[in-house]
Amino acid sequence: MELNKDNMKKIMLLILYTIVILALAFRMEYVFGFLRGGLRLMFPFLLGAAIAFILNVPMRFIEKNILGGLLRMKETSRAKRPLSLLLAILFVLVIVAVVSLVVIPELTGTLLGLKRLVPAFFENMQIQAEAMFARYPEIVEFINSIEIDWKTLMEETASFITSGAGNLLSSTVTAAVSIASGLTTFSISFIFSLYILLQKETLSRQFKQLCYAYFPESAVDKGLGVLRMTERIFSKFLTGQCTEAVILGTMFFVTLTILRLPFALLIGVLIAFTALIPIFGAFIGCAVGIFLMLMVSPVQAIWFTIIFLVLQQIEGNLIYPYVVGSSVGLPSIWVLVAVSLGGSMMGIVGMLIFIPLCSVGYTLLKEDVGIQLAGRNVKADKYLKRFSEREAGAKMSGSGKKAEKTENKKEKETEKD
Repeated sequence: MELNKDNMKKIMLLILYTIVILALAFRMEYVFGFLRGGLRLMFPFLLGAAIAFILNVPMRFIEKNILGGLLRMKETSRAKRPLSLLLAILFVLVIVAVVSLVVIPELTGTLLGLKRLVPAFFENMQIQAEAMFARYPEIVEFINSIEIDWKTLMEETASFITSGAGNLLSSTVTAAVSIASGLTTFSISFIFSLYILLQKETLSRQFKQLCYAYFPESAVDKGLGVLRMTERIFSKFLTGQCTEAVILGTMFFVTLTILRLPFALLIGVLIAFTALIPIFGAFIGCAVGIFLMLMVSPVQAIWFTIIFLVLQQIEGNLIYPYVVGSSVGLPSIWVLVAVSLGGSMMGIVGMLIFIPLCSVGYTLLKEDVGIQLAGRNVKADKYLKRFSEREAGAKMSGSGKKAEKTENKKEKETEKD
């Protein structure tokens, strides 16, 4: 290779690239520290982008379907976007207020009721255990020796809460600083999200101009296509999951109310919230519901379990396919993988984010596999046709016979020589 100017430039870039990689490999703690610092600085803007994405779903619906036919004149069309954004914010605030007004009093009443029900529950369990093990006096004696001083337990709990409150008051300055910092971060994020929503067309145009100015046109076209697909999948997943959660929570509330089971409103709201977590969410709500029912009556807990299984089957087989349908476009096995990976890496947020992300990756991989198969001229029968054991045996025997014929032919030629 001649050491001309171009080759020397390539060699220097390669050496520089190698030095950077080695430096990063031996100083990974500084790299992670730098990334954490950058993420800390960008967190308000990332949170603002997430808020804008969530508010964009109801805002777009209001703008197109409600205000689209009302504000058609040029004088009023400019007010369509701010009015749609205002109505979307009010819609979210109303939902939060209604849920808070419903859940907080119900939760307070439930906790007060549990204070009364828990001692009675354990006393009842003790009586039933004595009746069950009446033939075994040693076990009955041990059960009778179990005594729980509920008065002392309540006093210790109150003392713990009081001491915790005292410690909290002693660090009032730290708590105030944390609250002020959180409010400041949320305010910056919320204002940033408003700017994004009010000027999203302008920001989109500027982003496209920047990409087309510095990157190849074909690469930008592919990248923008991926971004559009990602936005569509995330929007459909968010809308479908929220709708499905509301329907499931309403079904539980109505069913428990008709059957006159306790905690109907609390369990309905709880299951509606936990159902936002795919696959595992509804079962978390079911576990809490069984515990609450168990405090009242074991029979009611069994009935609640049966009701949960029936409603879960109705929701999974009839409602979910029509409400959410194939909006995500991800097979069930990969949904389970996405939820498991997302939960282990980022908790509940990861469970929600990883399903649309894996759906995007699955769609891109599926398209690329189709392109590669078409380029190789592979017939569809090769991978669509089932490969049975009989065909496998026939192919193996056929190949064996062919090899045997070839070997016999070689032996005959050797004998002739």
